[in-house]
Amino acid sequence: MTINSLALNLTGQVRPPESVVDQDVAWHYGDPLREQKNLVQGLGAVDISNRGVIKIAGKDRKAFLHSLTSQHIDRLNEKESCNTLLLTPNGHIEHELHVINEKEEILLIVEKSSLIPVLEFFKKMVFMSEVVITDETSNLATVFEPIREIHNDFPTWLTPLNYSGKPIQDAGQSAGGDPNRYVPKRPGVFQGREILINRNELEKYLKSKESLAGTWALEALRIAAGVARVVVDADHRTIPHEIGLIGNAVHLEKGCYRGQETIARVHNLGKPPRKLVLIHLDGSPNRLPKEKSPIIVDGVEVGFVGSSAQHYELGPIALGIVKSKTEVLLNLAVDEIPGTMQEVVVGQ
Repeated sequence: MTINSLALNLTGQVRPPESVVDQDVAWHYGDPLREQKNLVQGLGAVDISNRGVIKIAGKDRKAFLHSLTSQHIDRLNEKESCNTLLLTPNGHIEHELHVINEKEEILLIVEKSSLIPVLEFFKKMVFMSEVVITDETSNLATVFEPIREIHNDFPTWLTPLNYSGKPIQDAGQSAGGDPNRYVPKRPGVFQGREILINRNELEKYLKSKESLAGTWALEALRIAAGVARVVVDADHRTIPHEIGLIGNAVHLEKGCYRGQETIARVHNLGKPPRKLVLIHLDGSPNRLPKEKSPIIVDGVEVGFVGSSAQHYELGPIALGIVKSKTEVLLNLAVDEIPGTMQEVVVGQ
């Protein structure tokens, strides 16, 4: 099923180029830098209805999701939300899930590319659990708003407090210490909510907003805050420690889930082999690097670049994953674009 909200009757929406991960939704509405400023001021909304939505119903729904993912789902109260991960047996990240715990069901917001794999995996794992798993993407549309509070009328996922620069709380501790050691200082603020609206009401809801922003604006603010998005900023080897998801999506006192041994071993005994960095790029080439392009320092490949965007204050910026020993403030090149690895997001 293809859902294209560019077919909505919204003034000024611009289609994204093929290189952008978010297809079928507006890239911007004519002034992406102004749209970023509006979001920073808590104004506007972003159509991200290309995301998938999964519903888990049935009396075992919390225990079912708790047993399979990295977060302490059992502790969620009604209307609470969280991040959680599906990991490989070796602890590498497969999928990121935004969880909303409603009274009678759990709703999951996932990347478009994750929808079918996550559905298929969950359905294979049902066994004797009393759960019903359905794809609700054709019924529910996701909208981002730069307000971090639960909506009165719609199921709501809230960005983790740590994305606003506040300490991680209620994520447990182990022999490896506090999860805040991974992101000692976030380079910016990224906060808001994702709400789920009946898809038939999406156009009406968006038209009711005084201003709209496209995914360009949303991604620029996320990148500037050093918030990794798994679908673009991770590869098949990425573990949660490397991109700041310990505590934000992994509970340290929760055991018995796929990949848990690697999570505990690296946190308690080791050091992540790589780290997330914020890269400031030279704007003179007037383009952004291709996703997964190698990061080169002195002729040596030290990592790869993930998402990138033009920021209204910082100019062209990107997130990258590099070897943990790579020093900060180094001149580099990525996709033949010069830059400076200016800020370490995830450090030890």
